[in-house]
Amino acid sequence: MAWNEPGGGNQGDKDPWGNRNDEGPPDLDEAFRKLQNNLSQMFGGSGGSGSGGGSAQPVNKNLVGLVLLVLAAIYGFMGAYTVDQQERGVVLRFGEKLDEVVLPGLHWNPPLIDQVLIENVTRVRSRPHDSEMLTEDENIVKVKMTVQYVIDDVIAYKLNVRDPDKSLYQATESALRHVVGSTEMHDILTEGRAALAQSVRSRIQTYMNDYGTGIRVTQVAVDETAPPDAVRAAFDDVIKAREDEVRLRNEADAYANQIVPEARGQAQRLLEEAEAYKERVIAQSRGEAERFNKLYAEYKLAPEVTKSRMYIDTLESVMSNSTKVMIDVDGGNNLLYLPLDKIMERSQNEASGYRPESSAGPNYNTAEPARSNRRERR
Repeated sequence: MAWNEPGGGNQGDKDPWGNRNDEGPPDLDEAFRKLQNNLSQMFGGSGGSGSGGGSAQPVNKNLVGLVLLVLAAIYGFMGAYTVDQQERGVVLRFGEKLDEVVLPGLHWNPPLIDQVLIENVTRVRSRPHDSEMLTEDENIVKVKMTVQYVIDDVIAYKLNVRDPDKSLYQATESALRHVVGSTEMHDILTEGRAALAQSVRSRIQTYMNDYGTGIRVTQVAVDETAPPDAVRAAFDDVIKAREDEVRLRNEADAYANQIVPEARGQAQRLLEEAEAYKERVIAQSRGEAERFNKLYAEYKLAPEVTKSRMYIDTLESVMSNSTKVMIDVDGGNNLLYLPLDKIMERSQNEASGYRPESSAGPNYNTAEPARSNRRERR
């Protein structure tokens, strides 16, 4: 049976609050006094005079000092903090910023009075951006790019703008639309991507400086520039055609660079050969004229001898280039013809082991009509 149920016998013995003589609720004041007396006894004080309504003893000064010392230690510990080498901090005292920037190291600021805002200023942060927009020639192009930036001024980054990263996104969108809107689509898709990235980076940095965000844009990388997906196949064909045009043009230039020097070399060679032929003919003509003049001088001295000598030299020069031999038989009207060219050809064939099946030998009895007085007799 519960201690407070009626008819439970001696209920005073079962009351946990010690109210043995009455049926009312427990006395809270008495409970607090007992708790205070117990705490005083624990920290070296004297207990209360009795359990029934005795007065509380004053709190010990040592207890108060110890509590204050513990609270001071906790307060001091809460104000200590460390700033890494890559970080910088800004201090707000009662909401107002201090001009000094917190440098790396161990620092202390009073809690609940100063608020320290710490940010990494050396880490390169990246923010991707993807957008579709109109070009100058009224075409739609898709641009994917990545903006890399660092915090250049920690005070401006933390205090001047509520959300610097969102401001960077909006500035990137504005700069990209401005640059793409003033550029043709062909330049954006081909060789103009580097110029596009440089122009966007310069314009974003201008916006960040005007806003006072403390952000320094280090690089803008254009990851992809492409037409919309619905017309991508047609644009790919156009790009391939342009690449083929460039390739064929380069091949034509290479061929021209190879042929033109050869043609110029051949032309120079022909000019030099013509010049050499000219000099040779002139020198030969001059030599012939000089020889003729000397021969004429000798001819005037001995005409008959000179004519005979000229005849013999001429006949020798003519007959030395002929492979035919004619023999004038004295007292007859026939000339014997010796085909030395056929004889030499047959000798060469026999030496090489080749004998034609129907090869007629030279006809040594071939007679030709005689021509009288073939050789001048002296």
